[in-house]
Amino acid sequence: MMDVDQMNCDVVSSVMETEDKHILVQFKSENGDSLGTPFDMPTNLSKERLQRLCDALLQSVERTPYKFYVNDIEITSTLAESLDSDTLEASEKVLEIVYQPQAVFKVRAVTRCTSTIEGHAEAVISVSFSPDGRYLASGSGDTTVRFWDLQTETPHHTCKGHKQWVLCIAWSPDANKLASACKKGQVCIWQPETGKQIGKTLIGHKQWITSLSWKPLHLDGECRLLASASKDGTVRIWDTVLSQCRLVLSGHSQSVTCLKWGGTNLIYTGSQDRTIKVWRSEDGVLCRTLQGHAHWVNTLALNTDYILRTGAYDPSKATIVYSGENSTPVEKARKAMERYEVVKGSTSEVLVTGSDDFTLIMWHPEVEKKPIARLTGHQQLINEVLFSPDTRLIASASFDKSIKLWDGKTGKYLASLRGHVNRVYQIAWSADSRLLCSGSSDSTLKLWNVETRKILNDLPGHADEVYAVDWSPDGQRVASGGKDKVLKIWRQ
Repeated sequence: MMDVDQMNCDVVSSVMETEDKHILVQFKSENGDSLGTPFDMPTNLSKERLQRLCDALLQSVERTPYKFYVNDIEITSTLAESLDSDTLEASEKVLEIVYQPQAVFKVRAVTRCTSTIEGHAEAVISVSFSPDGRYLASGSGDTTVRFWDLQTETPHHTCKGHKQWVLCIAWSPDANKLASACKKGQVCIWQPETGKQIGKTLIGHKQWITSLSWKPLHLDGECRLLASASKDGTVRIWDTVLSQCRLVLSGHSQSVTCLKWGGTNLIYTGSQDRTIKVWRSEDGVLCRTLQGHAHWVNTLALNTDYILRTGAYDPSKATIVYSGENSTPVEKARKAMERYEVVKGSTSEVLVTGSDDFTLIMWHPEVEKKPIARLTGHQQLINEVLFSPDTRLIASASFDKSIKLWDGKTGKYLASLRGHVNRVYQIAWSADSRLLCSGSSDSTLKLWNVETRKILNDLPGHADEVYAVDWSPDGQRVASGGKDKVLKIWRQ
């Protein structure tokens, strides 16, 4: 039987036959690690043959699709077509080809609305799938939280406990609890299977709550701690088991508009006082204040958001349930830590903030105050910013009717997605990072192909503004809600 090395040699030699112009090539990973030694290669090698060559050098057991880049230019057909004449002539220099693994699984594009579910008596302000993809929840101006049955696409439970508009909801990363917060400044915790409230209502904020974030699963297997940000300028950390406030973080001089609980146990908050603050969650100590925006900070995103959201559940597995539903909190935390470390890599977390000053700023908030980059180009305020699940891209939604794509490492501008005729409120990535869905004030959703940067599907159907959009972590469905009080489910 032919050994693996011999087979690899045969593949390498077969893809490098009989072409006249050659160049010295070195394969490198995204992190700059060299793959093998430099070797001579024909310039009219196709992308498919580069794939075979890369597979052979990596000795891959499972076939992983790759993208290849030379000087940040993707090789889409042959190597020669991606090179300029100077590079082609400099045959004595070693040409670096960066190989970038893509998601093995593929999310199918949603094409149609399979259900329009009535039930809410006021606008639907937020919709969110659970991390394991089994549940869907929504919060509304009618003061209720609702859970929806995804098998029958019908209402499941109506949760009544708030006295004012429900402004935000957040799933615990183990998918066992949902937190909701209202205009009265109160937080309720709900059990999705029964729709019953867990513990007492959390009371302490003086004004309405703008954002919620659970402690990541790899740091808190029981999903006990929750942070809430409020218009009263404070952030509160709650023990949801004891229904008590553990800490109050006060330092912002105006409304706290957004917060994230990061994977290294730091809490990041953005405010109308134009600053972003970094807090130590154990004792509430302020680590640093990031300054750079000239107006309110509206939104922030971490490059680890998606992995923190899905925790122990792997979206590439069809069931997205980790070793059965009866996994212990310790097992789930361990699995979540493994997944988090793979995505985070050896660098610190990257934070992107979006503002009313029309700009985005990238930071390494764990280690320094100085921005990595300022991302300019939007003509109006930025409403939402999101990293793709694979962390390679950033998408920003703006009131200027566009979505812009940026490089997730450098912040370099890549493309503008235009098609909406009014403000873009929210965006949602597919689990494989190949598709993006947006909801707008123009009453439509649009599905974008990230590779071609073009509209894939126009999804009309809502009778008014679309406020909320979410894509299930298993890639099966998109949910949307808005001013017309209905929830829509979109499928392939």
